[in-house]
Order: sequence, then C-alpha cells, then structure tokens
Amino acid sequence: MDDNIKDPENIEEQDMPVQDDSNDIEPESHSDYKPANRFDASAVHHLSGMYQNWFLDYASYVILERAVPHIEDGLKPVQRRILHSMKRMDDGRYNKVANIVGHTMQFHPHGDASIGDALVQLGQKDLLVDCQGNWGNILTGDRAAAPRYIEARLSKFALDVVFNPKTTEWQLSYDGRNKEPITLPAKFPLLLAQGAEGIAVGLSSKILPHNLNEICDAAISYLHGEPFTLYPDFPTGGSIDVSKYNEGQRGGTLKVRAKIEKLDSKTLVIREIPFGKTTTTLIDSILKAIEKGKIKARKVDDNTAAQVEIQVHLAPGVSSDKAIDALYAFSDCEINISPNCCVIEDNKPQFLTVNDVLRHSTDRTMALLRKELEIRKHELLEQLHFSSLEKIFIEERIYKDRKFEQAPDMDAACEHIDNRLTPFYPQMIREVTKDDILRLMDIKMARILKFNKDKAEELIAKIKAEVDDINHKLNNMVEVTADWFRYLKEKYGAAHPRLTEIKNFDTIEATKVIEANEKLYINRNDGFIGTGLKKDEFVCNCSDIDDIIIFYKEGKYKVVRVADKIFVGKNILHVAVFKKNDRRTVYNVVYRDGKQGKYFMKRFCVTSITRDREYEARPVRAWFTSPPTPTARPR
Repeated sequence: MDDNIKDPENIEEQDMPVQDDSNDIEPESHSDYKPANRFDASAVHHLSGMYQNWFLDYASYVILERAVPHIEDGLKPVQRRILHSMKRMDDGRYNKVANIVGHTMQFHPHGDASIGDALVQLGQKDLLVDCQGNWGNILTGDRAAAPRYIEARLSKFALDVVFNPKTTEWQLSYDGRNKEPITLPAKFPLLLAQGAEGIAVGLSSKILPHNLNEICDAAISYLHGEPFTLYPDFPTGGSIDVSKYNEGQRGGTLKVRAKIEKLDSKTLVIREIPFGKTTTTLIDSILKAIEKGKIKARKVDDNTAAQVEIQVHLAPGVSSDKAIDALYAFSDCEINISPNCCVIEDNKPQFLTVNDVLRHSTDRTMALLRKELEIRKHELLEQLHFSSLEKIFIEERIYKDRKFEQAPDMDAACEHIDNRLTPFYPQMIREVTKDDILRLMDIKMARILKFNKDKAEELIAKIKAEVDDINHKLNNMVEVTADWFRYLKEKYGAAHPRLTEIKNFDTIEATKVIEANEKLYINRNDGFIGTGLKKDEFVCNCSDIDDIIIFYKEGKYKVVRVADKIFVGKNILHVAVFKKNDRRTVYNVVYRDGKQGKYFMKRFCVTSITRDREYEARPVRAWFTSPPTPTARPR
C-alpha cells in the first residue's frame, strides 16, 4: 500500500483545503479543468507492465496457493493448514468446527467461510477427518450444519499416515508469527484416495477419487516392478466405463451411470447415482425429459434416506428395458466426466497421469520411511553412546575420585573425567564432547546407587539389536515400503470396499429409445415439412430429435433435422424418418436414358450422409418407390 495515503481520521489541518469565509456567497462559475490532449506524449500513461506485474502475480497466487493440489501430500494450502491446526489441537477428543476454523485463521489469510467449507469437504470424504454431527449429505446435496453445531477430530488413518514433526519441512506463516508445514509428510497417495477439484486462472484440476485397497496393491506392484492399473471409485457408487479413461490425464473421458433396478413391470428404482450428482439434480433432469416426452413416466418419487431410492413410475404399455435406456440417454443417469490430473510439482503446475502420481507418491513414501529410520537410528546411537559412558562412569567410580571431588572449578572436573575416560575412547561410537561430560556430571546420586550392571548391559544389547534391525531395513527399503502398504491395507482396507462397478457400456442411440412423441406433416404445394403443419398432409410419427430423408422428382435427395416448420423445396416424391446405418430399407429408383431411351432401375441403401447436403440418385428425371410399394409408379 502507498505510504502517502493517510488515514482520514488523522489528517492534519494543513492537509485540509483552506476556505475563505468572505467569499461564501459567490455566483457559480465554470471549472478551469481542461481534458488532456491524447496526442500529448507527456499525458499518456503506459500500462504495459500491468499484465506482467499484477495479473500474472495474481494468476500465480491462485494456482499455487488456492486451487491446485500439491503432488507431495495431495493437499491444497487451506486443507494442509486445517490438518496442521487440528494436529496442534488434538488431544483425542472432538473439537468444535468453529474452534478449528478460528485456529486455522492463524495460518490462512482468507475468511472463515472458506475454511469451514474446505473442512466440511474434507470430512465428507471420510478419510482424514472423524466427524460428529450433521455434516451434510453427498447423496441429497443437503448442507452441513453451522460450524458451531458440529465437531471433528483427526482420524486414526490421518494420525498414522500424515504427521511426523521430525520429517516435516517448515516455513513461516503469512504474517510471520507462526510456523506451518510446506508440505505434510504423507506416507500415502492422498491425492488419489481423496481426489481433488479446483479452478484456477487459465487452468483447472480434476482428479477423481480411487479405492484405498487398490492404491495399496498398485503401490506394491510398482515397488516390485510389476504392471498396475488404477480406476476411480466413487462414494456414490454407480458403474463406470473406463475404456477412454486414459490414466486420468487431460483428454480422457469417463462414462458414469446410475444403478437402475426393476422393482416390477411398471416401476424402476435408482439405487446409486453418478459421481458429482445429487438426488435433486438427477430427479430434475428426469422430470425435464418427461416433460419433453422423451421418457414415458407418470411420476417420480424420492425415498432417499441413508441410501438412494428414486422410484420412476412408468406409463401404461411402456417397456421397462426401453425406459432404462431412455433414462441413460436423456437424463443425468449417465454422464461423462473429463479428468484433468493437474498438480503442483517443483513450484509449477504439471499435467500428469494417475499412474505418475502413484509412482511419485510411492517413491516419496519410501524416502520418508528411510528418513524416519535414519532419525531413529541416530537417536539410538546417541542413547547407546551415553549409556556406554554412564556405565563406565559408574563402574569405574570416577565420581568418587579425589581429584574430581576436590576440583577447584568445573573445567578442572571435566578435565579429570576426560582423562579417566581416555582409555575407553576407542570403544566409543563417536567422539566424546564436553557436553557429554557435563551430562555425566548431572547424574543424580539416587540413580548411581540404583545402578545395575546386568540391566545396563541388557539395555545396551537391546539398543544394538534395534540398530542392527534398522540397518537391515535400510538395506531393504523396497520390502519395508511394501510392508507399510500391506499394513495400511490390512488395518483400514475393510472400511473402504469398492463401491463403483467397472463394466463396458453398450452404446445407446437416442433415436432408437426415444418415444415418437411428434407427428410429421408435409405441404407439397409450398414445399414445407414440419411438426407444426397440423392442417396439412400427415406423413408419419417421429420424435423431436429424428432426421428426415427427402427424395425429389429431379433424382436428388437430402437429410434434414425435424423442425416445427422448415422449407425443403417443391417436387417432393418421398418423405420418411431417416435411420443412420440402416441397411434394411432399400430404395428403388426408375430412370430413363434421355427422352426416348431405355428405362433402368437402381436399388440402394442410404446409410450415412451429411445433413442438409443434396445428393444425386441419378442426374435425370426419376420415378421413385420405397417399401412397402412393390413396384415403381411414376407420379
């Protein structure tokens, strides 16, 4: 902010405009202001640097600090700060969400509403946060209760996987008053388990959630050099077609369907819904399709409670199989999801595949496990070092030496102890420092009197055995990491079964399942066809998404879209509903070679053409027949 801007409440008198009381009453006069000449170079202000200095800074901030998750821990900054705050507050009991939000504001420079919404989303994923109270419903779209009414704490999975202050890299918070983690040391691919979605400036991210057990299996396969595949698993269930998933990278597509069952011949029940949809939005899409006549149903009932139950009551005489296909074709019972695996890596956005994310997370898990073992080994070696010194100090009764007891000062006492320990230095694991000697001098007499040689040697042997075990693990980190994923699967896998079925979908053509809810008419004299020409000649029943094929006396034909009223031209021979790739309908064209030539007949099928383009059956005057007319008849 500009330092020259003053607080309006603290403006001094000299800053105020001076008024002359003698001229209070004056006739109004024109201002002396003159607009600047736009051709004057001195009056032109160049804004060329605004884009680079302002907009790009803002775009970079939104990408790095708000919308896109980090590949290291799979979290956005607000999620990371929430978990960090919950860890600081954790005592095993539930905390009010309002308190968690207030604590998180020490680290997050935005409002409490954004923090509360982010915490609710974390809780609804049922992985890192243990919830209590009304946290909303992902099936119905109901919102969570106010933060003052609901409670949360870290789940056991989060405590096992996410936190370790010894391996965490820290940075100062936005105001410099606290420390916060750069990334949390997550020993699991949280990004794949939870999924992520965010819209930044110029790019977006959409990573779908995957099954915990399958993630563990894939990580183990990767560690052993075996191939693996990962497909999404949604908490809302349903079924998916992964033929075009393309490992979740940008450009792929995932088809998701609701689970529809037949309750009886006249009733369909939707038990599971597509990911990203709610029962409300799904029912709205079904009702719109019913209003347009694309689905023949009497009513739709929503009986959703803990599980989804949407009943669709069909109209009399409607096939249930055809109604199911119509629900997939004309409602949100089938949707397409376009994944976009965009993550922050090396402080910049990267477009990866879910397999790349798994490999990176598995390698990071191995590195974190190695670091934890190395830290533990260092602690054990320090403990072993001091235990050995303590054993020698007590067994050799150095504390009873006259030179030690009568030492004039601390330095002399330390020098004496150092001289007495010198013969034992070769068996030490590291150099003995002055701090070690001072620590020996701090040993209380009660501990010396209770010293047991056998227990001391037993402790030293136990430490050495643990150090050897750690060395063995450090030499076999692949199996250690694989065992870690097996442990997670065994402990938490039962609570996360696969909910989404993987299957191949049959392609449903809308033209085959839609009801013929319109009537097609033709006005031959004026050259119009359409569903709105109710006073003219009836042609056939059709739907509002059908294509119409038209043959002319000139031997031409074309395909147009059904409309209320459309001009197609005069001299129409034949009009019918066009079916793409239809080889059962055979058209017969009779034509003559010139005015006095012979007659010929041509039989052909029309399988696929470009809409609104004219095609030549034969560049002469033609007579036309089509089934069910058996012979050609000139008009």
